[in-house]
Amino acid sequence: MADAQKVLVVGGGPWGVALAAGAAQAGSDVVLLTRRDPSPLPERVRIVRTVAEAMKHARLVVLAIPSGVARPALRDLGEHMDGSHYVVHGIRGLEGPELLTICDVIREETPARRVGALGGPALADDLVAGRPSVLVCGSRYPEVCEAVAAALGSDHLRVYPTSDLRGLEWASALVGCLTIAVGYAQALKTSPALVAALISRSIGEAARIASAAGGDERTVLGLAGSGDLLASISQSERPEVVLGTALAEGKSRDDALKAAKLRVEGVDLIPRIVKWTEQRGVRAPIFRALSGGVIEGRPARAILHELMTLPVEEGA
Repeated sequence: MADAQKVLVVGGGPWGVALAAGAAQAGSDVVLLTRRDPSPLPERVRIVRTVAEAMKHARLVVLAIPSGVARPALRDLGEHMDGSHYVVHGIRGLEGPELLTICDVIREETPARRVGALGGPALADDLVAGRPSVLVCGSRYPEVCEAVAAALGSDHLRVYPTSDLRGLEWASALVGCLTIAVGYAQALKTSPALVAALISRSIGEAARIASAAGGDERTVLGLAGSGDLLASISQSERPEVVLGTALAEGKSRDDALKAAKLRVEGVDLIPRIVKWTEQRGVRAPIFRALSGGVIEGRPARAILHELMTLPVEEGA
């Protein structure tokens, strides 16, 4: 392993384990910083328990932790970090009412400036099993995308680069929310034509929001946005889809979250996005329906009536 890419993955949940597995399968020398004991632990992945020990291992740091704990975790990591580190995250969340991206938080809490994010339609189970998958790496620094591709890329995991970091982070977060709606619509036995309309209009809305946030709407129309959302049609095991399905079946929010098993960032994020769009005059009817209807448990018929009777936009 002397010549292997050295990678530190922070977070021992299913997504962290999956990213560690993908890197190990690509031949990288991987350590996983976690207080958990993942079982099974992917082959060729070693666990470390302390930040000091972990940060000695690699220049490339991959974060796979909930957005709500990202800031304190990064503060700890930052004490053992310098400007030579590349920090990349695979988190679908945005922080606080201002909707800071995780890369914003990384820059605030650590000396790292060469930062990036992962997005796209890859699933944790597929990465662990070594099934063909696709990720997108976003960074303003080409060397960051190159390092991620070298560390994770293989004949069964393709990594596409983009310089639109902000667009990627927003696309990933927005799609994580909209996938709940796809699971909800499918569980209601909505016709494929109406699901297609929902996805098309959702992507248009997400592109409008991401553009208002400073991203490139073309990123939302690519793998990190439309590709990710389209994949959710057949990803019945995806946590957001499971959550949406459970809500459509009449389960309470708490029971639906239990059914999803993994953390779904979108549940807490959706109402913050709605407030953010209202403050900036960005039209977001689907997110508003998600917030006031799906998440809060309004009858499905009322939600559908609201969406079907909205003013029709030119160019739809």
